[in-house]
Amino acid sequence: MKTVNRMLTMACLLILLGGCSGIEPWVKPYERTHLADPIMSFSRDPVSSAYNGHIYQVREGARGAEGGHGGGCGCN
Repeated sequence: MKTVNRMLTMACLLILLGGCSGIEPWVKPYERTHLADPIMSFSRDPVSSAYNGHIYQVREGARGAEGGHGGGCGCN
């Protein structure tokens, strides 16, 4: 039983010490051009998506209607 506890303790220590190692970026510099491509953005047209977000907030009756902070009627 002691050896099992000792092995588990050593395994936990190795896992914790492995988290202290230096982190290397997973994306290589030559691969970043693919991520910066406009096709990778969430919205094709940021102006129209901002407009649609504003319309949604107005119809909802509160700022942050799409899951942002706050809410309520705004009466203090």
